[in-house]
Amino acid sequence: MLDDRKLAVLRAIVEDYVSTNEPVGSKALAERHNLKVSPATVRNDMAALEEEGYITQPHTSAGRVPTDKGYRLFVDRLSQVKPLSSAERRAIETFLAGAVDLDDVVTRTVRLLAQLTRQVAVVQYPTLTRSTVRHVELVPLNDRRVMLVLITNTGRVEQRVIELPEVIEDTRIAHLRAVLNACLDGCGLSNVPELVADLPERLPIEDRPAAATILSVLLETLVERHDEKIVFAGAANLAGADFATGLRDVLEALEEQVVLMRLLGETSADTPSALTVRIGSENPYLRGTSIVATGYGSGDNQLARLGVLGPTRMDYPVTMGAVRAVARYVSQILAAS
Repeated sequence: MLDDRKLAVLRAIVEDYVSTNEPVGSKALAERHNLKVSPATVRNDMAALEEEGYITQPHTSAGRVPTDKGYRLFVDRLSQVKPLSSAERRAIETFLAGAVDLDDVVTRTVRLLAQLTRQVAVVQYPTLTRSTVRHVELVPLNDRRVMLVLITNTGRVEQRVIELPEVIEDTRIAHLRAVLNACLDGCGLSNVPELVADLPERLPIEDRPAAATILSVLLETLVERHDEKIVFAGAANLAGADFATGLRDVLEALEEQVVLMRLLGETSADTPSALTVRIGSENPYLRGTSIVATGYGSGDNQLARLGVLGPTRMDYPVTMGAVRAVARYVSQILAAS
């Protein structure tokens, strides 16, 4: 364990290196920070930090830079995450409150996070398997065609046009709609197949062919949309970043949704709703990067995750504060929708 003085030196090294992207020397530390010790003591503390693996010397005559281990201790010992200003909070609330549907919420969220953090923002769509049915609508288009609209508690909307096996009157469509909503309202989407298995048998014989066709399309919709979806923004922010893995590897990872899903999945291994930071070598799928992520959802139901991806030389207090604040506002929007 490091004593308070060495922790203060490490904190100063991290802050200066993040700010300047230049190796930090003992003289500069003593001049820029109120460490209340002599430069010689700072040098001794830096030597101890280097010996324990918290900082390293990239070149023989250079100052020191933090290692992954150093960043980890810095993050773990943060006394507080930098709060957003009242103007920033109002801007977030106003920007996100203008969203008209789930797609708009996700699009606005990912753009907002990228702007606030100057990193790559990543937002995972709420998965259908974690959602519940809010409403099923059947809209007659003509005497043998209806539109199926499935609306979930997360604001997600799925639409399908269905060709019916026979002509069916609007009153019978209305009855089917009522039966479907009575059966499925509030149920988890993963439970839908079981709940509708015997539904046609509860209907008049003349309605069973249409009901079977509609249910078949409904179940196909759930299967087709089972895969999770991720949206990212802010790739241009990587232009000036320094990556141990190389920028090409990071850009390729952004194009591979599977890699992003795995990165977010790793951050949810502990507590889904907690703010999680994975630094450098802690990211098994993309070493040399850091990811800050947390869950969002409606009430206590965590539906998906959002966060930012960037170099290990990241302003962690600012990034963590932004991710946490945006997730909180998105959760409030979903809970109120």
